[in-house]
Amino acid sequence: MSENTSSPLVKKPSTAQQEDFFKGWAKPGPKVPGFSAFKEGEAALLETETLDAISGHYRLFQLRDGHRFSTDDLLAAWYGTTWAPCARGVLDLGSGIGSVGMVAAWRLQGAKFVTVEAQDESISLARKSAKYNGLEHRYEIRHGDLRDSKILAAHERFDLILGSPPYFPLDAGILGDHPQKVACRFEVRGTVADYCQTASRHLELGGVFACVFPLNPEGQLQRVKVGAREAGLTLVRLRPIVLREGDLPLIGVFLMIKSEHLPESFRNQTWEEPALVIRTREGKIHPEYSAVKLSFGFGP
Repeated sequence: MSENTSSPLVKKPSTAQQEDFFKGWAKPGPKVPGFSAFKEGEAALLETETLDAISGHYRLFQLRDGHRFSTDDLLAAWYGTTWAPCARGVLDLGSGIGSVGMVAAWRLQGAKFVTVEAQDESISLARKSAKYNGLEHRYEIRHGDLRDSKILAAHERFDLILGSPPYFPLDAGILGDHPQKVACRFEVRGTVADYCQTASRHLELGGVFACVFPLNPEGQLQRVKVGAREAGLTLVRLRPIVLREGDLPLIGVFLMIKSEHLPESFRNQTWEEPALVIRTREGKIHPEYSAVKLSFGFGP
C-alpha cells in the first residue's frame, strides 16, 4: 500500500525539525541567535545579498553578484583546524566576508579570533554574519591591510593563522566585473609572500599557518615555497586538491611552522599527502570529500 502523505496521521516536520535537518542530514553544532539577536531593521537581508549555510547552523551573508565563498575557503579552514585542534587564538588574514574564519570558529568553539580585511563591503557582511552566528564575544573583525604593521600589535601571537591569498598578479588575466571579486582573486593588496611574512611575525610558539594556493599553472607552487622560506617558515605538509577525478591538481592546502620552532633536521622536508578528490569522473561529490564536509558542518 502506498503512503498517503495527505493523511492526518502523517505529521509534517515542524519548523524546528526543518531547521535541524537538511535533506536528511542532521545539522550538528550549536544553535545560533539568528535574526532574533538583531534589533529590528538592523540586519535585514538586502536585495543585493543572500544568506547561506556555511557550517552546521552557521550562516554567511554574501553579495549576490560579488565574491562568494568557495571550496578553496572551506578547505583552508578545514586543513588548518585539523592540524591545530587545540588552538586558543586564531588569526584570519585577508578574511573577506568571513568564510574561512567562521568555519574555523565553528570547529574551534573555545578559540578567540582576530580577522583582518581591507574591503569595506566585505567587512560589513562579515560583521552581520558574526552577529547572526552569535560570535561577537570571541570574534574581532579589524578593518585594514594585512601588510600594515599597525593592524596587529607586535606582541600579538596566535596558535593558528589562516589565509586564502589572492592567486594571481594584476596583469595575469581579466580582472572581472565587481571590485570585491577583483581583490579576492588578484594581488591588489599583497601576495602569498606577504601572507607568509605577516603569519611568521605573529605565530605563537609551535603555532601553524595554513593557507590554500594554486599548484598550477607552473610556478605557483614555487611562489609558496619561496614565500615560506623568505619568511622563515618550513612547509611541513601539503595536500594537493583534485577538482575532478582524473585531472591534475589545480590547488593545494599548505601547513607551515616557523623554522626556528622545529628541529634542524626537520626544516628542509615536506610531507606531501595523497590528493583529495572533490568530484568523481561522473561529477558526483567524491565519498572522501563528503566525509570531509561533514567534519566542518557542511551537508554531504
